[in-house]
Amino acid sequence: MTDTRVEKDLLGELPVPARAYYGIHTMRALKNFNVSGCTVHPQLVRALAEVKWAAARANHRAGLLSAAITEAICTAAREVAGGKLADQIVVDAFQGGAGTSTNMNINEVLANRAIELLGGQKGDYQMVHPLNHVNLSQSTNDTYPTALRVAAIRLVLDLSEAMAELQTALQEKEAQFAGTLKLGRTELQDALPVTLGQEFSAYAEAVARDRWRLYKVEERLRQINLGGTAVGTGLNAPPKYIYQVVEELRQITGMGLARAENMIDLTQNADVFAEVSGLVKAAAVNLNKIAGDLMLLSSGPAGGPAEINLPPRQAGSSIMPGKVNPVIPEMVKQVAWQAMGADQVICQACGSGWLELNSFLPLVAHNLLHTLEMLAKTARIFAYDCIAGISANERRCLRWLDESLTMVTALVPYIGYEQATDLAKKAHHSRKTLKELVIAKGLCSEEEWQEIFKPRHLTRPGIAGARKLAGRLERKKSGGDEN
Repeated sequence: MTDTRVEKDLLGELPVPARAYYGIHTMRALKNFNVSGCTVHPQLVRALAEVKWAAARANHRAGLLSAAITEAICTAAREVAGGKLADQIVVDAFQGGAGTSTNMNINEVLANRAIELLGGQKGDYQMVHPLNHVNLSQSTNDTYPTALRVAAIRLVLDLSEAMAELQTALQEKEAQFAGTLKLGRTELQDALPVTLGQEFSAYAEAVARDRWRLYKVEERLRQINLGGTAVGTGLNAPPKYIYQVVEELRQITGMGLARAENMIDLTQNADVFAEVSGLVKAAAVNLNKIAGDLMLLSSGPAGGPAEINLPPRQAGSSIMPGKVNPVIPEMVKQVAWQAMGADQVICQACGSGWLELNSFLPLVAHNLLHTLEMLAKTARIFAYDCIAGISANERRCLRWLDESLTMVTALVPYIGYEQATDLAKKAHHSRKTLKELVIAKGLCSEEEWQEIFKPRHLTRPGIAGARKLAGRLERKKSGGDEN
């Protein structure tokens, strides 16, 4: 047995490794696009195999494929969709031709596996042909976008679920830290008191919005142009096939897919992928913000706020013994930035199609699918390896609150803005506490102070202490109790 077999195409002949399931079209792509070392995303491979599976069944129902060839192609497609022969999908993710090289790589692998199942030798395309049988009634221009939508649906839903898991982890911390009073900050300067639980509640709400947006945008991906062939008109695809193939793919994938009313639109316009990417970017923005806050709140432990403790995950330094770095939030921020950059690439590619086709879907596929997968993994690591293990440093929280001058804001309704400002200045320069100065000047009693500065009053809407000190407020309004 020789090490190669010779295959032909319109450009001539080429030797192909005898054991390879791919053929001459893939060989040319390997030479033309040997640029990145990145292969096609496994979910896109799976979806393309399912598209071929559906097409074979629809072609058989339309009377275009024999039962034997149909069964062989379907079996081969089922195997590839399940992860077999993954090492035979070898074309580079960065390729010209709007995905033709990926489509042909799949066609050739399925054809040669089908030939093998029928008892033939690889390369005997008289038995099963990559184009005449596997690609029958199809074009790259309807199979590739359809497969990209199917793959994106799976990954979008998984990311939505991952964000739900992160939301749950944040909500658990919201409840755990509900009674932990701390110093709130705006523009990195002391502001008003909040609870640590309130801070985590804001994180949970942001992630909840991401979860819902991603869950809903999946619906926008369900319309497909399968059956539209090259430009969306359906030339060379019999009507019986066109109506049947979407139903077959719906059954195979279990997804609520629908044939587009205007398949020309879906063949040339890729704005839905930019829409999905935009929501993924929004999720990345929130992850970036949350991770940055956690790094700041945990910084120190001696030279920073250190209001929370992150779970230690690995030694932080090769020279400084005992140092532990916030490695999970740092990873989260890097992934978030990568996702934001990928969105720019996706938008550029989606907007650069000409006339009846967007040639740059391979770039969209590579960036969108990898970003979806990467962000889902990141959200889960963030939830389980970081958020779940956070603890509060309550003494540190109270220390910064006690040493700050922010509490004076709660006195403004009682003593006025100018007098409160003067108190803040004196407290800062005298190194006396605000409470000491207020009581010494007779601006309020110990009892009134305790009522105004109850934690539950300081972190809720309204004037702190107003219910019990209503009379004092009325006198303040009338000018009768300026102290």
